[in-house]
Amino acid sequence: MEFLDQSLVNAGDGENPEPAFVDYLRALYARRPIDLIVAMGAPAADFIQRHRQQLFPTTPMVFTAVEQRRVQSEKLTENDTVVAVAHDFPAAFDNILRVLPLTQTIAVVNGASPNEKFWLKEMRRELAPLTRRIELRWYDELSFEDILLEAARLPPHSAIFWHLMNVDAAGVSHEANDALNKLSSSANAPVFSYDGSFFGEAIVGGPMHSVQQLSQSTADVAVRILNGEKPGDIKTPPSPFAAPIFDWRQLQRWGISDSNLPAGSTLYFRELTGWERYSWQIALTAAVILAQAGFISALLHANRRRQFAEMQSRERLTELARVVRFSTAGELTASIAHEINQPLGAILANAETAEAILQSSNPDIAELNDIVKDILQDDRRASEVIRRMRSLLAKAPFELKRLDLNDLVGDTVGLLSALAVARKCELFTVTAAEALPILGDRIQLQQVILNLIVNGIDAMQDTTRENRIISIRTSRLEDFAELSVSDLGPGIPEEKLKEIFEPFFTSKAGGMGMGLSIARTIIEAHHGLILARNRDHGGASFRIKLPLVG
Repeated sequence: MEFLDQSLVNAGDGENPEPAFVDYLRALYARRPIDLIVAMGAPAADFIQRHRQQLFPTTPMVFTAVEQRRVQSEKLTENDTVVAVAHDFPAAFDNILRVLPLTQTIAVVNGASPNEKFWLKEMRRELAPLTRRIELRWYDELSFEDILLEAARLPPHSAIFWHLMNVDAAGVSHEANDALNKLSSSANAPVFSYDGSFFGEAIVGGPMHSVQQLSQSTADVAVRILNGEKPGDIKTPPSPFAAPIFDWRQLQRWGISDSNLPAGSTLYFRELTGWERYSWQIALTAAVILAQAGFISALLHANRRRQFAEMQSRERLTELARVVRFSTAGELTASIAHEINQPLGAILANAETAEAILQSSNPDIAELNDIVKDILQDDRRASEVIRRMRSLLAKAPFELKRLDLNDLVGDTVGLLSALAVARKCELFTVTAAEALPILGDRIQLQQVILNLIVNGIDAMQDTTRENRIISIRTSRLEDFAELSVSDLGPGIPEEKLKEIFEPFFTSKAGGMGMGLSIARTIIEAHHGLILARNRDHGGASFRIKLPLVG
């Protein structure tokens, strides 16, 4: 199918171009028959009806894009049909007043061609009732340049209604879209129109003729004619304004609220919000964040429960460790009593001697001074034994403090010296030449050392070895303080080495099996490590590593 287009604009040169244009069309289509003519717009309809008999007397014709009042019905033939529109100027102006309720002035842009003059008369007649509410300014007697100047200085609360501008009052022809864009750029008021072909460029919007709907109706009628239906039998009612449509960009430009738009309006060219543009990405991100928040909340809850369980476990451990200390203290009772009785006995003997000297006629002051010094020394000795025992048995919460491992070992060995003598064992201590600062709980670490030394002493009770020596050594190994406690007992069965730190494992007949398990728990709580091995020449050795602090 071939489409041919001829525009009346091309016939606009000269004083009376129509005869020449008619001759041109007749010559052009003399040997080129046409199946269907579509006349678009009122000027085309008027032209073709005046020259139909000369050009296309029997060719089927559709008049479209023409207002029903511009069709000369008396000149229609059985080969003609009309797909017209129906203008409703009051409805177009009511839309302006609804969208801009404060409007006081509406300027009407209209040209000076015969067709435009016809519509000027119709508009003045239909809009006459509005003059009681607002001021109507008619720009039909101005050149387009003057129209631009007037539009730029309209008073506040004004609007512009664009009708037609084919030829201005100065006789200058204008291309409609270009002229409308110039007007919109210079005007200080929003522009409205009833023609949907201008929508999307410079007008705000409202109820307008839909180009799409009119084109669809025209195409449907053309197909019916091409399929053999007689044009005169096809009756198409005039198309009214379509549902209101508005340009979001123009609303933003002129500060017009969406709430002012008529019900059922459609908004075009609206910029999408961040949510509308990225809704699924935002939803997915929010879901991930919520999931992470839930996961973090669950982890925090689990962490709080773990911390609470660790605190309870530490409290139970502290209580159990204290029980073990009391059990160990029971073993030390006789030795401690002996160690205290010695200084107390010495104090008593020195006091009796001092009393005898003081009763003499010439007391020896120098000797009395020596006796007092001995009494003070024995008192400090007894007090130190009691202090060590009280420290061992004290009930105190787990508390990390800065300690010197060398001092801690010295205090513990001093506490066990009497037991070692009673058990015929020798405690051989070698400490590092430099201080070994660690962060720890003094009572719990002392308990670990005491437990290892007592275990070593117990391990050598059934041996026939004459030299029963417990070696206690401290040293620095890179960033760790190291303590080793070694005995000369029978050692640990190889198959039991991996089990000795497990709860309730014991090699003693009456042991609870908790000492070494508690020792490992305490050392691990101090971020340290405790290991056990058998010595090459007999006996067992326990080694503890604790991190040094600066």
